[in-house]
Amino acid sequence: MPPSSRWHRAGVSPRTERWLELGGYALVLLLAVGWTWTIIMAGMGRLDEGVATPASITAAITNPDGPTTAYLTDATLRAVTGELRGASGKLRAQIGPPGTPIGTDSLPAGAHLEVETPSAEGSSAAPRAGIWKVAVAVGNAIKPITDFSVISIHPRSEKQNGRVGLYYIGNWPGESGGRVSAPKAAPATRYQPPSGFIEVTPENADTKVSEHFKLRDFLTHDQPNVWPKYLVLELRNVDKLELVLSDLASHGVDVSGVKVMSGFRTPQYNKGGGDPTGRAGLSRHMYGDAADIYIDSNKDGVMDDLNHDGKITIADSRVVQQAVDRVEAAHPELVGGAGVYPAAAGHGPFIHIDSRGYRARWVGGPGGG
Repeated sequence: MPPSSRWHRAGVSPRTERWLELGGYALVLLLAVGWTWTIIMAGMGRLDEGVATPASITAAITNPDGPTTAYLTDATLRAVTGELRGASGKLRAQIGPPGTPIGTDSLPAGAHLEVETPSAEGSSAAPRAGIWKVAVAVGNAIKPITDFSVISIHPRSEKQNGRVGLYYIGNWPGESGGRVSAPKAAPATRYQPPSGFIEVTPENADTKVSEHFKLRDFLTHDQPNVWPKYLVLELRNVDKLELVLSDLASHGVDVSGVKVMSGFRTPQYNKGGGDPTGRAGLSRHMYGDAADIYIDSNKDGVMDDLNHDGKITIADSRVVQQAVDRVEAAHPELVGGAGVYPAAAGHGPFIHIDSRGYRARWVGGPGGG
């Protein structure tokens, strides 16, 4: 009589055949359980930072009154806060005076954003100056947004005799009542003194304002031993910088080593700090919407060879300027200045980028931007 099964034909005994079948059933069951567990955990979005128990998983799935942030994964959170992340999609902060509500129309029905305050109850706005974490609240559940902050500023009225605390800032043109001769093409508000300042401490200086930039990147390079320091920063220019970096990356440039050579300059520093050669009396650096940057992804301390001609020259700054031109064409609301500068004794070539509200282009000398 021929063997009755493929196992018998292969010379496997009936006893061994039964063990193989049982092992196969166990493997299929194990895969099914693992697959189900993976789906459940992904759906929960790791709501609990600790270890999920079977009871908590069941409750999250079957309890209609349970927490409703189970579906809010990190990717979902980035999507629903998209309006706060600028045209680049890479902003990681909102800056404004205390009491400024945070909100976005892209949140799911029944959800709202909260500032996490020391009190038990969250708030839709920061209660005072400082840097605050943000969370999405849905029903009785809260999901932190770990890569976004609300930064509340100190009012300019706290500046007395040119200082906030021990930090010397100086005074803006027109702040004492004089007339400011702003360019005719400029929006009137762009040359008014800032409404307030971000307090920066050694503890919060690494707070990210976007994917590539932190608060410390924009600090004035003075008074090294004075803390806290105070900063004016307009996020529209940070957004523009991120768009420029994205454009460069799309053209094959490694932008991971972007450096800010000069960001915010206090009025007193702009007037006489460091090397003031080439600085404008109404420099956009004083208003927080300008930055001198260079790309140094090979970490040699100067601009990379962006045009691949084997030399480090102002021509590499022009590669970045071309990206600025493309960004402004796509986002006219971010139009502004772009000036290219050659290397000098203290630095390599760089580019000044601002969002002053009207187009300006220039070639600078070996001084600052």
